[in-house]
Amino acid sequence: MQEDTEPALDFSIFEPLKEMLLNQHRPQQDINEIEEAFVFAAKLHAGQYRISEEPYIIHPVEVAKILTDLMMDKHTIIAALLHDIIEDTGTAPETIKEKFGEDVLNLVQGVTKLGKYQFKSKEERQAENFRRMFIAMANDVRVIFLKLADRLHNMRTLNYMAAAKQQKIAQETLDIFAPLANRLGIGKIKAELEDLSLRYLNPEKYFEIAQLVALKKAERDATIQVLVEKIGQMLKQHKIKAAISGRSKHYYSIYAKMKRQNIAFHELYDISAVRVIVNSINECYEVLGIIHSQFKPIPGRFKDYIAMPKSNLYRSLHTSVLGPKSKPIEVQIRTHEMHQVAEYGVAAHWKYKEKGSQKANADTDIQFSWMRKLAEMEKDVSSASEYVESVKLDLFSDQVFAFTPMGDVIDLPKDATPVDFAFRIHTDVGFRITGALVNGRICPLSTKLHNGDIVEIMTSKTPAPRLDWLNFVVTKLAQSKIKQWYKKNKREEHITIGHNMLEAEIGKAKFDEILKSQELKQIAEAMNYSCVDDLLAALGYGETTVNKITNRIKKSVDTDQPIISHSKTKKSKNDIVGLEGMLYYFAKCCTPVPGEPIVGVVTRSKGVSIHRVDCASLDNVPEERLIDIKWADKGLNKTYVASIRIDVQDKIGILKDVMIELTECNTNIAYANIKSNPAKKIGIIEMGIEVDNINRLKTVITKLQSIPEVISVKRIQGTSNTKTPNAPMPKKKK
Repeated sequence: MQEDTEPALDFSIFEPLKEMLLNQHRPQQDINEIEEAFVFAAKLHAGQYRISEEPYIIHPVEVAKILTDLMMDKHTIIAALLHDIIEDTGTAPETIKEKFGEDVLNLVQGVTKLGKYQFKSKEERQAENFRRMFIAMANDVRVIFLKLADRLHNMRTLNYMAAAKQQKIAQETLDIFAPLANRLGIGKIKAELEDLSLRYLNPEKYFEIAQLVALKKAERDATIQVLVEKIGQMLKQHKIKAAISGRSKHYYSIYAKMKRQNIAFHELYDISAVRVIVNSINECYEVLGIIHSQFKPIPGRFKDYIAMPKSNLYRSLHTSVLGPKSKPIEVQIRTHEMHQVAEYGVAAHWKYKEKGSQKANADTDIQFSWMRKLAEMEKDVSSASEYVESVKLDLFSDQVFAFTPMGDVIDLPKDATPVDFAFRIHTDVGFRITGALVNGRICPLSTKLHNGDIVEIMTSKTPAPRLDWLNFVVTKLAQSKIKQWYKKNKREEHITIGHNMLEAEIGKAKFDEILKSQELKQIAEAMNYSCVDDLLAALGYGETTVNKITNRIKKSVDTDQPIISHSKTKKSKNDIVGLEGMLYYFAKCCTPVPGEPIVGVVTRSKGVSIHRVDCASLDNVPEERLIDIKWADKGLNKTYVASIRIDVQDKIGILKDVMIELTECNTNIAYANIKSNPAKKIGIIEMGIEVDNINRLKTVITKLQSIPEVISVKRIQGTSNTKTPNAPMPKKKK
């Protein structure tokens, strides 16, 4: 009887990893456990090969080597060796737990793809894979290190894949994994992932840049070497020990800069840089002064990331100087510790522990609070695909870093507003925001925030979010919370709004017809709403659109006769009597509001301009261009911007007092400008406030006048002193 024999293990595959571990002076017990994991995985993967025809076990070993280079703990390295055995060999999770512990099992499961679940498409399956990965990462940051290392080795061997697969994986890497490496501060992995992605997404541009970089490499290297030697001599004279080196920027960063600035390669002047690494922060600034004393700094190119680190903990001084032959060169100055963080990110902070939990919980690290948002965002979206898009938008877009008055940093996507800022602080703050001070100035809630802005949020006692905020908020968190609040608290109101919107679009007769025939119910169900009211409510608060509904109505009509939109042909509800069917707008010079006398002025191309009758700009308007008009008796439940001027005593806190009073009046600010008159010791606040009629405006003005430090409050822009609100109008042609 012939005995079964296991294939001999090729330990030469493991030797490079073992050598790395020994060079890092890892405990022998840890090395033994890692070797045991290699043996276990190698036996399970025996007979399996990658597309490159290499033994499959090479892949998990290469992943483990990447993580060893990042100084990750033994459990992460063991998980790297085992990360494909559940998916590819059918090994039971209980077996991993029994042999290597629960910590290793959790890491392996965190990077294991979904197997048994059924999905409508490959895209949906992959979105769910990413969602699981992000949630696992929020619980244990080591999961993403595993996934990044796995992706990096896959990208290094992508040339064996079919072209379509190369494009898909490269785009995925550029969209998700490279930004993740950046947010974690792992510069060396980010750069390699970006370069490899560019190679497969745009090979023509990749090899063009590679050729151009190589073309004048000798000349650039010579220039860099001269600068390195000169800086070395200067620092030696000042008895500063430093490691000085030159480097070229990676291809993708060159490509991105060319694309962003719309410039050619020869117009770039900072594709090379000098790096100076010293022992202390004081020496960083001392070196900066020494370099600037010998080489002319280029204005606007200095950045102090030591005083204000990036969100991924990156710290360094950046400056650009005119080097030898007046060639602009970037210089980066940092300490040895800062350099480790720049290269390895959060991994540089890793505390290797002999005992206790090896778990690195993102919740414990305030610098990486953004990871917690991954788990929070999952609650606010309806599908895995939407979740992944939210992550890409909120976490990986260009970042803006604003501050609370207490100095806490709030990181936001580009173009974020005070409302986004408020929701990032807390959902309840977002619901109750009524105004904001940005750098001490009153600003509209739609103001786009910039790096370094100090934002103070003013709130009301009760929540009152507005649907029109959806027109300018950019974070998925704010968007979803506002929609959820309206779903829950304003359902009946939005059913009515949706009813009116759809009826206005298709006409009352057609609306009644599809309602009676159950056609609208069928459309609601087809759009995944349980009933007609749910559909109308969704239309009312902006979750769906009239076009989406009418397109379905058109599809259900048997005849070729299209449904006629009545929204333009029927008489619309105007807030002005006398201008039915005419184009009109409200003049900014006098900002009229309902309840005060008005007059229309026929313009040459913009329709009718509506003014207050006491507006000074009417003085030079020919009589034949004036039209008799008046406000509609019944308002349209909308607000109008009225411009006012508030003269105040110039004292600290007066802005906040004004904001509080406006908050108590439940009045929103459309814009605000603040000036001071030091000679008279007064401040002048000019602002636009939203009111629905003149009585409301008078009430707000009275409230503002009650503030002790307020000297006066009055309407501004275009008011003639020779007229009064009650003055009779001049004769006008009808």
